[in-house]
Amino acid sequence: MLVEKVDQMMEWSSRRSVIRMNGDKFRRFVKAPPRNYSVIVMFTALQPQRQCSVCRQANEEYQVLANSWRYSSAFCNKLFFTVVDYDEGADVFQQLNMNSAPTFMHFPAKGKPKRADTFDLQRIGFASEQLAKWIADRTDVQIRVFRPPNYSGTIALALLVSLVGGLLYLRRNNLEFIYNKTGWAMAALCVVFAMTSGQMWNHIRGPPYAHKNPQNGQVSYIHGSSQAQFVAESHIILLLNAAITMGMVLLNEAATSKGDVGKRRSDEIFKNT
Repeated sequence: MLVEKVDQMMEWSSRRSVIRMNGDKFRRFVKAPPRNYSVIVMFTALQPQRQCSVCRQANEEYQVLANSWRYSSAFCNKLFFTVVDYDEGADVFQQLNMNSAPTFMHFPAKGKPKRADTFDLQRIGFASEQLAKWIADRTDVQIRVFRPPNYSGTIALALLVSLVGGLLYLRRNNLEFIYNKTGWAMAALCVVFAMTSGQMWNHIRGPPYAHKNPQNGQVSYIHGSSQAQFVAESHIILLLNAAITMGMVLLNEAATSKGDVGKRRSDEIFKNT
């Protein structure tokens, strides 16, 4: 019976890197013994009516990771990647008392899953590299992530260089704007706002934009933990920093402008307070 289960899993893996499972397949090939292989399961809700944008983003990263394992030289029958969609396995969600998606779980070859076998999506994010590190901790299987080539960044950089080069060529007889302090100050502030708002953390960890509670439909833009954040939080912080900076600039301009002396004094008093 074990040989038949392993052969079936290998056959499914040869067709696609991520094996789709319903309730019956999950109970037979993931939960029921005997089993000498580990299974990574993504519980998700990919149907359009579910409106789970985070599920689609996590699924893309999951597919990258599964393909990296499937086409690596270390691929074997000790680890399989599967997915259970809510609309195809609602009974599995009920069996595991699961009320949110996406969720990643590791089902070890022996014994029941422990707390660490549930991936901390809210704190770590769902980037393929983070999932691979978590799998290495739980299974000792090392997966080197290979991403498909993405030329969008190269194309965008080429367009930017072409645009700047064309602008300099058109203004080659008058390049005084290069020495414009205001322009350089605005560019520097944009970089500062992006970095201080957590955009680099978002790029590394890949967190969701927000979280929608599947039970009541309430959307949370602020993460409840101090060790994680949503992308929406970065945008909120960026706007607040920009508003504070703009206010300070306007106060400074009002205090140094050539206007009524009484008005300048009131502005200075307001600025000091």
